[in-house]
Amino acid sequence: MNPLKRLFKQTFIYGLATVLPRVLSFFLLPLYTSIFEDAAGYGQYTNIYAWIAIFNVFLAYGMETAFFRFFHKTEEKQNVISTSLISLMVSSLLFLLGALLVRENLANITNINVDYIKYTTYILVLDALVIIPFALLRANEKPMKYAVLKTVNVAINFGFNIFFLLILPGLAEKNPEGLFGSMYQEGQEIKYIFVSNIIASGVTLLLLLPTYFKTKYSFNFSLWKEMLKYAGPVMVAGVAFTINEVFDKILLTELLPPDIAEIEVGKYAACYKLALFMTLFGTAFRMGVEPFFFSHANSEKPQKTYAQITNYFVILGSVILLTVVVFVNPLGKLFLSNEIYWEALDIIPIILLGSFCLGIYHNLSVWYKITDQTKFGAYISSIGALITLIINLAFIEKIGYMASALATLAAYGSMMLLSFYFGRKYYPVPYNMRKIVFYLSVSLIFSALSFYAFNRNLIAGGLLLLLFLTLVYKMEGDKLKTIFLKRES
Repeated sequence: MNPLKRLFKQTFIYGLATVLPRVLSFFLLPLYTSIFEDAAGYGQYTNIYAWIAIFNVFLAYGMETAFFRFFHKTEEKQNVISTSLISLMVSSLLFLLGALLVRENLANITNINVDYIKYTTYILVLDALVIIPFALLRANEKPMKYAVLKTVNVAINFGFNIFFLLILPGLAEKNPEGLFGSMYQEGQEIKYIFVSNIIASGVTLLLLLPTYFKTKYSFNFSLWKEMLKYAGPVMVAGVAFTINEVFDKILLTELLPPDIAEIEVGKYAACYKLALFMTLFGTAFRMGVEPFFFSHANSEKPQKTYAQITNYFVILGSVILLTVVVFVNPLGKLFLSNEIYWEALDIIPIILLGSFCLGIYHNLSVWYKITDQTKFGAYISSIGALITLIINLAFIEKIGYMASALATLAAYGSMMLLSFYFGRKYYPVPYNMRKIVFYLSVSLIFSALSFYAFNRNLIAGGLLLLLFLTLVYKMEGDKLKTIFLKRES
């Protein structure tokens, strides 16, 4: 099969694995924005999950990317699987014990209610234990199984959220002395969100337990050291990336006046969610392309294929950028149940463009992963994190959450440009810069016209989107037909 065709097929399935579950969870946004009426509760929930995202990186410590690299690099694949599983099992157990012992200290550091620390610890450990089983599915090119398991996880999470937040209160009101009455506690919405997450993560781990049972365990210490050496910079890059992704919510909570901080964070985070379409596309593409990069590193002229992949990513990303900007008002009214959240819709074009830059960065980052120079990933992400911190610290008190949006764009844009610059030096890839700049520029101009010049007018924006889609079809239609419709000989 044409390698690009296989890549896009796998990316489509990974897209289903990423998008469909997230679509289910996305429908929780109207629920959350209705139960957290003043946005403060949603801000508190957002702050907690920002810390969860940061700790997730530390518990993974770059082992997923290291697993891919060494799985494709060595003939002793069973050694890689076994050593990775043992490493993460031991580190997860140590974290579980340590976090429960010092939960009051963690509560003071993170400003999270101490009662919630226990729940967050369980979520973190359960998520860490499925890292390698899921990575193994991707390495063995089993996207369908991956997709099913991811969908089951979020469907369970979604179902229990609906039960606890919508159904249980009604059942408890009808029969306060019965089972449901004893289960329900008013004002415990965040606790119920945690419990739903734990149940979903626990079921996912149970479904992936065969990976643990089928593995013949042996711990290769020298291999482990090599993997850690490779993974270390990846973890640093992951921490820096997570700072770019979620630390703005934490800084908003800390730097804005206490009486409005959680409300502003809630509005910002809810509208940030509407940029999820670009994030989902970038994540799905990365999950399909990362194993592809490693498996084709030794093929003939892989750089040419990598360049084509990036071209198509920019084209599709440009379409998504313009589409979301055009339909931003209907999306806001559909998914944000309370008008108080609509005040932050102005951040969406900025966050979308930032997420687009991040997706391009992930495509460009092939050079330091293939050449085993992951330290550059750490350097570049750290610069992005520094930009995030500087802009947020300097401007949050002056312009609020708009500073966080601009910091996101500045950080990801800088990372994209730095990766391109160093990639040309260490692993030249023949990107079609004229085409990339053309599509990106037209999409940006049309987005600005739709959002600012035409003030989000749906008819004007729709015409611009139609014009852009026609342009893409005229220029790329024949090539896309060749990839997707041409029969294999």
